[in-house]
Amino acid sequence: MIPAAFDYEVAESTDHAIALLGAREDAKLLAGGHSLLPAMKLRLSRPACLIDVGRITDLSYVLEEADSIAIGALTRHKDVTAAALLREHCPIVSHAAGQVGDPQVRHRGTIGGSLAHGDPASDLPAVILALHGELVARGPAGDRAIPAREFFTGVFQTALAPEEVLVEIRVPKLGPSTGWSYTKMSRRAQDWATVAVAAVVERSNGSIERASVALANMGATPIQATATEKAIAEGGSIDDASALAAEGTEPPSDHAASADFRAHLARVLTKRALEEAATR
Repeated sequence: MIPAAFDYEVAESTDHAIALLGAREDAKLLAGGHSLLPAMKLRLSRPACLIDVGRITDLSYVLEEADSIAIGALTRHKDVTAAALLREHCPIVSHAAGQVGDPQVRHRGTIGGSLAHGDPASDLPAVILALHGELVARGPAGDRAIPAREFFTGVFQTALAPEEVLVEIRVPKLGPSTGWSYTKMSRRAQDWATVAVAAVVERSNGSIERASVALANMGATPIQATATEKAIAEGGSIDDASALAAEGTEPPSDHAASADFRAHLARVLTKRALEEAATR
């Protein structure tokens, strides 16, 4: 439970952080630390240098844009949970942020840190994927927007280049016909999800016309439940669509659950999420 030795640098600005990343090999950014530090203690991550970006205050914000809400990457989970703009226009994000860890984690951890860490069991990656959100990376060549479906590439791996910093997350405003749900099971309240399901649906005349469903901890990245989405689009029932939720997934087996039990959970939780989203 003791991390390997590492150097420590403090970034005074985003540009300074980018310069430090370029100057140090095998460096990682440290924000709240509640994702990275446990991995370091277990020697799952062994960066040679930590670059502390926690003092960069201009990356903490929630702002309204034309059709979306922009969230600064260093916005803490507690502030995402409380943000009036998100509660009004994209409440699934504020709700999911309130499910992260415990109050201590939510007061220190950041939305950008959670997403950039790339943990497939984390809460917010699945939510941003279900929303078809965008993540904005900044590097020596400037900013680039990365669709959520392209951002997560493997366990603790993302599309961020070695000298890039995640600076912003953009999520759509949800209209009055849009329903949502974030449903998860974990062994203890503060644990990572054994399995979680984020669902965003479009409703008409009391039924679901389209659904975007993302699964957490059912593979190396958060996964879009495409078979379920297709079944809904073709007029299938919630029961029939949710029965397909685990198709194409490769859930892990570990101390929390077997792969078979996770597949079962995915089907059960997808049904619950779709039923809740249909009425919310």
